This record gives sequence, structure tokens and C-alpha cells, in this order.
Amino acid sequence: MATKKKNAEIQPVVGIIMGSDSDLPVMEPAATELKNFDIPFELTVVSAHRTPARMVEYASKAADRGIKVIIAGAGGAAHLPGMVASLTTLPVIGVPVKSSNSLDGWDSLLSILQMPNGIPVATVAVNASKNAGILAASILALSDDKLAAKMKTFKTGMEKEVLKKASVLKDKNWPNYFDQ
Repeated sequence: MATKKKNAEIQPVVGIIMGSDSDLPVMEPAATELKNFDIPFELTVVSAHRTPARMVEYASKAADRGIKVIIAGAGGAAHLPGMVASLTTLPVIGVPVKSSNSLDGWDSLLSILQMPNGIPVATVAVNASKNAGILAASILALSDDKLAAKMKTFKTGMEKEVLKKASVLKDKNWPNYFDQ
């Protein structure tokens, strides 16, 4: 699914891949964050174990197609992010998925975290594709001033939310460090 604008195809710059369509509910928040930042993306299923040739093709051609960052979600043995990282020079963000055959997601998390030297995969928390989308936006913002401004607005918005919540507690006369 590539994002579209005014019926004209826009070249995706982030690839979101997952080992199975059952991972889609976990991976959708990454797509939502990319949409929020107006970052074109594509989304598909690429299994390291069931479609290794498809995985090799996707990873080896991604940069030539204009992809700048790959977000790869995988459950169980979770080889997809690492295998993709071994086939491309692009940054790969791994999303460990707590799947039906998972050990509470620990197996996926450790599989993605424990990459050998030379094949790094940035890894977010189990089922935390929202953070993967935000991290992809942060990476892209390094060379895009408009996106950097959106990231700053995003961070400022989070700060305002926290301060509003702190104000509610203060209004209820709860003691806190900042009133000392």
C-alpha cells in the first residue's frame, strides 16, 4: 500500500514489511505515524522463512527503488529484520511481534536485538511499531527540514500533554517536586 496524493502515485520512502498478515494489527501503528508525518510508504508481507527469494528481492532492490528506511516486523524466531539488514545498506528498524507461538514476545525481541557485529538492526519494544514509525521519521528528518519541523512540533505536543496532566494533579493538591 503506497500512500497516494491527488490520484498520482507517490514514490514510497519507507518500506513496512512483516512476516505474515497476522502481524498487520501490530504493524498498522507504524503506517499511521508515517501518514501523520506525510511520509510515503509501502506495506507488504515478506517472510524470511516461507518466501526467502521474495525477501532477498525486496531487500536488495529497496534502495534502488527509493526506499530510505525499512521497518520489519516479525514474531517467533524473528529472522526477517536481521536477514533484510544483511542484504541492504539501508537502516532497518525491527519490531518484535508477540505472536501466537511466542514466548510473550521475548523470543522475537532477543532474535532482533542479538544481531552480530556488522549487521545492526534498530529495535523497538515488543509490538511497538508506532515507535518504529516515529524513529523512521526521525531518521528521514536528518535530511529534510520540513520533516524536522514536524518532528519538533510532535515533540512539543507531547511535552504540552504531559504538562497538562501534571497541572491536573497539581489542581488536586497532590504534592510534587516542582512545587517545592
